[in-house]
Amino acid sequence: MIDHRRLGRELDLFVSDPLAGAGLPIWLPAGAAARHAVEEYVRELERRAGYQHVYSPPLGRRELFALSGHLGHFADEMFPPMRLGGDELMLRPALCPHHALVYRARGRSYRELPLRVGELGGMYRAERSGVLGGLARVRAISLNDAHNFCTLDQVGDEVREILRLIRQAHAALGVRPAGFRLSLRGPGARYVGDDASWARAEELLRAALDGVDHEEAPGEGAFYGPKIDIQVVDPAGRESTISTVQLDFDKPEKFDLSYTDAAGARQRPVLVHRSLVGSMERLFAYLIEAHEGAFPPWYAPVQLLLLPVDAGQADAVARVARRAVDAGLRVEVDSASSLGARVRDAARRRVPYVGVVGAREAADDAVALRLRDGRSLDPMPAADAVRLIGAVVAARSAELLPAG
Repeated sequence: MIDHRRLGRELDLFVSDPLAGAGLPIWLPAGAAARHAVEEYVRELERRAGYQHVYSPPLGRRELFALSGHLGHFADEMFPPMRLGGDELMLRPALCPHHALVYRARGRSYRELPLRVGELGGMYRAERSGVLGGLARVRAISLNDAHNFCTLDQVGDEVREILRLIRQAHAALGVRPAGFRLSLRGPGARYVGDDASWARAEELLRAALDGVDHEEAPGEGAFYGPKIDIQVVDPAGRESTISTVQLDFDKPEKFDLSYTDAAGARQRPVLVHRSLVGSMERLFAYLIEAHEGAFPPWYAPVQLLLLPVDAGQADAVARVARRAVDAGLRVEVDSASSLGARVRDAARRRVPYVGVVGAREAADDAVALRLRDGRSLDPMPAADAVRLIGAVVAARSAELLPAG
């Protein structure tokens, strides 16, 4: 069975060391390079969609999480407080309390809405040791998160646009959703808010899902509101949520958030929580398995591996490497062991492009490309090879050659 933990070890993507602690994986250079490429893509996708990115601290005073409701509804999954002077500081289990503080940093007008506040930030869950595993279930989480503050009339369009962005990100990453789920309130007292607010929120999400096949899941809603969850399934058949859109009438009330409408009256915004791709940890647990470690070229840890046939091509290979690095590619040179052994190692590492440079290629400033799928291209000018790879990367294509 395909297992991201085994592939993570074999491909040097991440390591879990007992000295660091359970549920606290360390991203190695290869895994960090792939993650960084994905983070850059998501931030740029959000920027183009009107998001403003912030940084906020991964901990806050106990009072912050009491006000947000997390302490009352989520305490079992929070780490205990740390006492410092007269304060009790806690690692946050979610980013929304800090983003509420971003919104209320100054007065807001209806002209600013929707206000889309994005962050790839850290949060922490005190998960039991028995449920931890690889990247799929961790205690330190790096979440692609955003909170969109809008008027009630803007909610439908906002949610539909978020779903469009989710589909776009999934297509680029190679995520294959298993289904959409409308997660609703269930029986019990763990939910906040009145019946009318919940009914209105559920109505808005159903309308946004019009025409989208989905199932309803009573009892799976957040404590503050209903949500749309996009599910994926791993090779073992386990289902998990990778992207989500949630409606929240509660936080704006608790944090006394407001905006001034066209008539000068004070109104309460609606808060839309959303994550396009979820946490980097859970996302990569899925991507490693979905691609069996052979990531699309745009976020492959090493995009081009250059192999000189012998020491006589060292200078020529260095020139090709510099040209590729200057073009923005992630490049390595491997001159150890025999050429055959190096080609096999490149295949083991799932490198999408291997560039072989022998005496003839060195004399012509050329490179012979071998593709990860086994195809070989005729020797071509090094500049053309770099442009070819750059075109595939820029298109964020899953293919190894440019379209057409």
